[in-house]
Amino acid sequence: MSEPVATASAAPRAQRMFLMLAGFFVANAIIAEFIGVKIFALEETLGLQPFEWNLFNQTGSLNFTAGTLLWPIVFIMTDVINEFYGQRGVRFLSWLAVGLIAYAFLFAYLAIALAPASWWVGAASEDGVPDLQAAYAYVFGQGMWTIAGSITAFLIGQLIDVRVFHSIRQRTGERHIWLRATASTFVSQFVDSFVVLYIAFVIGPQKWTTDLWLAVGTVNYGYKVLAAIALIPLIYLLRKGIDAWLGKDLAAALKREAAEA
Repeated sequence: MSEPVATASAAPRAQRMFLMLAGFFVANAIIAEFIGVKIFALEETLGLQPFEWNLFNQTGSLNFTAGTLLWPIVFIMTDVINEFYGQRGVRFLSWLAVGLIAYAFLFAYLAIALAPASWWVGAASEDGVPDLQAAYAYVFGQGMWTIAGSITAFLIGQLIDVRVFHSIRQRTGERHIWLRATASTFVSQFVDSFVVLYIAFVIGPQKWTTDLWLAVGTVNYGYKVLAAIALIPLIYLLRKGIDAWLGKDLAAALKREAAEA
C-alpha cells in the first residue's frame, strides 16, 4: 500500500529511492568525466581486427573515450528517473551533476598545483612512471576546452532528453517505455556527440576540420545508438525492481505525478 502522504514523491520510501538514484546518477557522471581522458581501441579490446571506417573523407578505427563505459548507464538512469520523478527530477539532478563535476575539477586543479613531495615524484620509476607529478597532472588536469565541451554537451543533452521523453510519454501513456527511452536518447545524444567535439576540438586549440568533426561525431553517435538499443532490457529490469521495492500503489502514484509534472 502507498504511504498516507499528500503526494507520492513525499513518501519516505519514494524519497529514499530518489536519493539512491540521484547518488548513482551523479557518481556515474563524475567518474565518466575523469576516466574519459583515456582513449581505448574497441576492436583490440574485443580481440577483433581493426575496423577502418571511412566517413567525410576521413578514415580511422573505433577509438572511444573510457567514459563511454559509463555514459550509457547515465542515459538509462536519466530515463528511469524521468519515469518515476518527472522532468523536474531529471533537471534538478542534471544541474546538480554539472555543478559537482565543475567542483570536482576545481579541486583536481588545486591538487595538481600542490608542490609534490620530492620522494614521491620518482616513487614509481621502477614501474615505468618516471614522474608521478607529470602523470598525475596529465590524467586529472584535462584541458579547459575539453571540460567546457563535455559539461555543456551533457547539460544540453539532458535537457533535450527529458523534453523528448516527456513528449512521447504524453502520447503513449504507460506503454512503450522502450520507445520513449530510446527515442529521447537518439535525439539528445545526436546533439551531445557533436556539441562536445565542436567545443573541445573545433573551437579549442586543436582546430579540427569540419570533415574530421563530422566523421568522429558520427562514429561516436553510432556507438551511443547501439548502446542505447542494447540496454533496453536493463530499463525494464530497473523499472520492475523499483516497482517491487516501492510497492505497486506507490510506484503507480509516482508515475502519474511524473507524467503530470
